[in-house]
Parts: sequence; structure tokens; C-alpha cells
Amino acid sequence: MSQAGPILFVSNTPRPAYVSGLDEARLFPVIDSDWTNAASAVAQVQPAAVLASLSGGHEAHLAGVAKAIADQQLYLPFVAVDTQGALPHTALPFSLRGANSERLVARLRAAMRVRTLHATVLRRLPEVTTPISLPDTDPARDATVLLIGRGSAYPALSVALGERTGVVGALSIEAAAKHLNTRDIDGVVLAEGFSARVADAFVTVLAEDTRFRNLPVIVTAQQLSIQHDLPNLELIAGDPARIAAAALPLIRQHAFEAQLSRTLRSIDAGGWLDPRSGLLTPEAFGRDFTKAVEQTLSRGGGLSVARFAFDPRNPRAQLDAARILSRLMRQMDFGAAQKDGSVIVVFAETDFRTAHMIARRLSAVMRHTSNGKREPRSEPVVSVDSLSPSDTAKTLLSRIYADAPRAAS
Repeated sequence: MSQAGPILFVSNTPRPAYVSGLDEARLFPVIDSDWTNAASAVAQVQPAAVLASLSGGHEAHLAGVAKAIADQQLYLPFVAVDTQGALPHTALPFSLRGANSERLVARLRAAMRVRTLHATVLRRLPEVTTPISLPDTDPARDATVLLIGRGSAYPALSVALGERTGVVGALSIEAAAKHLNTRDIDGVVLAEGFSARVADAFVTVLAEDTRFRNLPVIVTAQQLSIQHDLPNLELIAGDPARIAAAALPLIRQHAFEAQLSRTLRSIDAGGWLDPRSGLLTPEAFGRDFTKAVEQTLSRGGGLSVARFAFDPRNPRAQLDAARILSRLMRQMDFGAAQKDGSVIVVFAETDFRTAHMIARRLSAVMRHTSNGKREPRSEPVVSVDSLSPSDTAKTLLSRIYADAPRAAS
């Protein structure tokens, strides 16, 4: 990865030893600024990342520097080293744990990869004639966090995280592994209830799997005895509100990265994929569905449709379901989130019995998503139907909608 811009180091004290590790890792030049001049330095230097030491004298300037960073069109990582007090919601906390700068280098590189991805998306957006826009909401709102634990702090952590993100709970490492394999996770919080050996083993497995290499992993209950190759691993103790606040910036960054990846896929698909859900846009779905019905009727074979309907008061459930479907459905299948809060999936070359079985499995995965807030249940009402020789795309869809009340009863 080529580094587009210098690293801006902000501190009111002389440059500490760990900054020289950035030079050795070829993350240079590193340009120094004190806190008084930091906000203007962000605009003048155009850095690739901002690294800050909050060791005093920063209090009056922190909000202004955070605003200067947030005002940049291109994502600008803001890493705060060994902080004790409250941070701006965009700052990525980093605990140095000794003078070893390798973890800091890995954290900066992971963050700057997100910046590079953002630059790629902004460069390529004009390619598509179908308008695509990045969602302007906080990515953390669309994030899903896997909370693993079984201690007394678990319910309070679930609520603290659920006020800001979606939460999937797991009481065991085995259940956690299933969730990691079936859904898009933006962060893992490993809470109390496990021995240090089990925690080390779990984090080691995450570090060895390339799918989870950049995943934020927050360990709350014990120190880890092994050095783990995870750039976004943090040990955060304290009350649930503090843990949630410290974990959120890393979770937000991962959710933003996932959003950018879906947007790139949408650009590659000519704008016919929805960057938020990863499924087709409703317009593309209507076009492809009509075509699939016509082709199946002329050539023969099976085609089935499933509709997953959710409580309209819980829009988050629809988004989670759409993401799960975009990840788990077969390559030959396609679907879209609908404006009425449901998600429809078309199963190509599939009879009614098989489609019913697939829909039931997918529904079981969706059922385990919960938010810390007291929202309506996310369990979908599922209706399944298959194409008959007298059908058109319109009649098959209308039947799926008519089946919904029967499926709910």
C-alpha cells in the first residue's frame, strides 16, 4: 500500500521513542505539531493519518482538531495513544503497552487501508450512470457487534452496545464461531466468563483467519498472555459504558470499510446493487425477476420465491436480514430489500420443497439478531411459493404477498 501523505504527530511533549518506529516501518514523513496549531496543520499538511498523544494541554484544542479531521472529504484516521479521559467519537483509542511500536504501525496501516478504499470509491463513483451515493448516516448505526460472555456484566454490556449498534449475543465460543461464519460482523467484544487460556485460543483463531484479520476485537475481562497479530485488538477494562464508548470508533471504522466494499461492488455492477444491503436495488430486482420468470417458462425448470416480512417498527431487522441473505444465498439466487420492510429472494432452479427448506434455514439465522434496546422481535414471517405454468412475474409476486397473512397464522 502506498502512503498518500505524511503522518501528523500531535503532542505538547518531545517526540516519544515509539514514533521512531514509524520511520523504521517506512511510514514517513512524520510531521510534528503541538495542540495549539494542530487544527490548522490538518488543513495545511493534508496528512494520511493523525497520531495524537493526549499527555496534557490538549483539552482546549481536542474538539477543534477532531472537527478539522471530520471535515476532510476523504476519511482521515485519528489515532489517540494511551488516553485516559473521554475522546471524540471519531478517535481510535490505542493502548501502547510498552515501547513496542509494531502494533501501532499495524493499527495505522489498517486505518490507512480504509482511507485508500474511500479514495478508490470516490474516484470511481462517476463511472456509473445509475446514481449511487454513500449513506450519510453514521456507519456505526448499521454495524453489528458480536458480544460473547456469560458473566454479570453481559446484560449491561448488551444494552450499552445496543444503544449505538446492532448486537448479536453468544454465551459460548462455539455459538460465536457460528455467527462469525454466517453474518457480517463489525466487531467482537469478548467479555467475562472465560479463562485466559480460552480467550487466548479464541483470539489466536481470529488472528490466523484472514477473514477476521482487521476485525476490531475488544477483550474486557483479562490480560492476554500471547502476542496476537490483530491490528485492531484492544484490552479495555471498566464499566460497560466506558467499554462501549472505547470500542465504538474501531467498530465504526470497520462498518465504514464494509460499506465502502459494498459500494465498490455496486459500482462494478453498474449501480444495480444497493450499497447498504448488498442485495439488488428494487428496480434491478424487478427487471431480473421478470426476465427469470420468462426464461423459466420458456425453457422449463423450477423457480421459487421467498418473502421475509418484518415488523415495520423495526427497520434494523430488515437490514440485518438483507446482509445475511447477501452473504449466505447461492450465487445463482438474487434478492432485494423492499420498500414495505420485507426482503424477497428468488431461488433459481429450485422446487417448492427445497426453497421452503432453504428459507427456513435462513430464517433461523435471522432470528438470533437482537439489539440491546427493547425493539420488536426480529423474527421474520416467511412465505414461499413456486412458479406454475400459468404464472407471470406479477401473479407470482402477488401470491407471495397474499401468502404472508397465512404464513403468520
